[in-house]
Formats: sequence, structure tokens, C-alpha cells
Amino acid sequence: MPLETLDDATLDGAAVAVRVDVNSPLTADGALADDARLQAHHDTLAELTDRGARVAVLAHQGRPGGDQFSQLRPHAERFDELLDVPVSYLDATYNQQARDTVEALEPGEAVVLENTRFYSEEYMELDPAVAGGTHLVEGLVPVLDYYVNDAFAAAHRSQPSLVGFQQHLPSYMGRVMEEEISVLGNVDETPRPRVYLLGGAKVSDSVDVAWDVLESGMADQVLTTGVVGNVFLLADGVDIGDASSDFIYDQGYWDQIDRAADLLDAHGDRVRFPQDVAVERDGERHELGLNALPSADGEAAMDVGSETIRLYRSVLESAETVILNGPAGVFEDDLFGRGTRELYAAASEASYSIVGGGDTAAAIRKFDLTGFDHLSTGGGACLRMLTDGDLPAVEALRNAPTVREA
Repeated sequence: MPLETLDDATLDGAAVAVRVDVNSPLTADGALADDARLQAHHDTLAELTDRGARVAVLAHQGRPGGDQFSQLRPHAERFDELLDVPVSYLDATYNQQARDTVEALEPGEAVVLENTRFYSEEYMELDPAVAGGTHLVEGLVPVLDYYVNDAFAAAHRSQPSLVGFQQHLPSYMGRVMEEEISVLGNVDETPRPRVYLLGGAKVSDSVDVAWDVLESGMADQVLTTGVVGNVFLLADGVDIGDASSDFIYDQGYWDQIDRAADLLDAHGDRVRFPQDVAVERDGERHELGLNALPSADGEAAMDVGSETIRLYRSVLESAETVILNGPAGVFEDDLFGRGTRELYAAASEASYSIVGGGDTAAAIRKFDLTGFDHLSTGGGACLRMLTDGDLPAVEALRNAPTVREA
């Protein structure tokens, strides 16, 4: 079945649950440190309220036990500032108080319900049919008419708030979801040469993407940086030292080294990995060629070096399409932002460029870079979309009923 958008919904007076992804960095006192993800959902929420919907916003913040695991009060307060309609906050999600609050909303009003991950069901990956029977979903469905999923950044997960409501309610893509699916679902139509720049620390996802785009012929070249680049160095037999390799093993990525080695055997002529790295020595940036590794002082690789930047820039400058995901190093530290800044700047000059991932977008904001054609709101979801395209939350939308269950 085709995916339906807000253009297909009659919203005036309808009670609509909207799943967004506003998982944002917080300050030490719990305030929002960055509202970029909230601003991304502005158009969807504004359209819903402008068209008279009564909106219940569902979202998560952080992970249980983490220092970013928090209530959604600051998110609600920021939405109240961003939107031209009243946005309230409720510290409950699916109990009687939540149902009463949703029922009491006037057309054009919105409420942000509490962090969905405060409930253990939400942190489990469930079959959509099972997710549809959870307390969270069954608790809210009686007071809802429709469900809208705008949380592309979490669409690769199969959790109750992402796949459960579609078992009961007519469901639609929000504007963020719609744009992401439109752009990422048509990467094979972009101009060539097509280069993928894969970095950061999501090693298994990045290796999946590299395998898929090289096997399918979608990529002309794959450039690796960050932890991903370090894995490919190990796969090529380079001793990068204990500090860098221990991190890879501690994160459980040891099996990815073998997968990367197999990829080099199959497509090594189209895969590039760093030729030098930057480490911290006596408080300064110090660059080491591969022949100088492992470092005698046991330093960890924190960025790619000048030679790698030069080689990669030459590839990016000749590319027509660049898809980039993940930073080249610890860009938050001014000593090690150079690789990310210069490679991203080169990518932005391509005829068509796609950016995926929260860290990637954060780096772009830090370095005040412009010129990209599409900045995806998702990292893992973007990578999944660029491989098999099978996103559980999207498939659940596709299979939703056309009328509300009795």
C-alpha cells in the first residue's frame, strides 16, 4: 500500500498522536542545549494545529540510566515558544490523566506527553502486532482518531510508540518523514560519480552501507574516517595501537574487522582508509603516518591527518554526489576538528549532497557550513534507508488500517 501523508487526512477537530524525535543534548541543569530537532518538526506540528487537530505529542529523551534521561518539560516549553498555539506539558503518557488531557484539548491546541521511555515497554524492540497490545498504545488509542509518525530519526526501531499505534488507527507520515523518504529513497537517481564518506562510531551500520552500495554498484568510491576508518586500518593489517584498537574491541566491533577485510578483498579498489592520523601530544595536535604507528607514546587516533585530507578532498572535489555520515574525528575538540571541517566543506561543493546523522549535523552547525542539499534528521535510520530501506516504523505506516478500529 502507498504511504499516506497529511494531505490525505481530514484533521479538523481530530485527536492526533504525533510521534516526533526531539532527543536533544541537555545542559547540566536539564535545559535544552540545542533545539535543532524541535525546529525540524515545527512545520508538521504547525500544520496539524493550523488545520484544527487536537495534538498529543509523543517523544523520548535519552536512555534509561544515562545523564540525558529526562522529562520533556523543557521540550514542551520550547515548542510553546516556537508554535503560535498553546503547547502544554503533562508528566504522564497513557494513564487516565493523559486520556482526560487529550480529550480536553481544543482544536488547534497541543500537549507534550511524558517521555515514552519512562515505561519499560518502550525500550523493547517488539513485533508491531505485539507493540499494538502494549499498555502505552492501548492506554491512548481510545481517545485518538489518527496517528502521525514524523520521527524518521527513530524509524529504524520497532518500539511501541513507533509501530504500535498503526495497528489500530489510520496513520500518516509527517512532513519530516515524508521528505526523508522522498530523498533517501531516490539516491540511485542522483548524478555520478557518487561518493560515500562514512565516519563516526556507528561501525556496523557503516560497514553494512559500504557493502550494500559497493555490491549494488551505487557507489563509485567509499571513503572511511573516524572509528570506521580505524576498523578498516585494522582490516588492512595496520597496527593502530592499543588506545585506538581497545576502543573498537570494547564497543564489540571486533567482528566488523573481518567484514571490513572481506570488503577490501572484494572491492578494495573503491574503498579508501586513512593514510595518516592525528593524536594529542603535549597538548598539541601531532600527525603520524601509517609507518609511525603504533605510537610509541600510546596515543589514540583522534582525527585524520593532512595527507588523508588532501587525498579525500581530491576525490570529493571530483564527485557529483556525496553522501556523508559521521565525523572524521573528535570534532568537538578544536585540536581535532580539521578533518571533519575540511572534508565536509569539500562535500558541500558537490552538485548534490546528503548529510545523515545527529553528530554530522552538529558538526555542520559547529563549523557554520552551508550548501548541502539535504540534511537528514537521522543517523541509524538514514544508514538503514541507504541500504535495504526496510524501516519498521515506515512499514507499519504502510500497513495501517484505513479506518479507525472499533
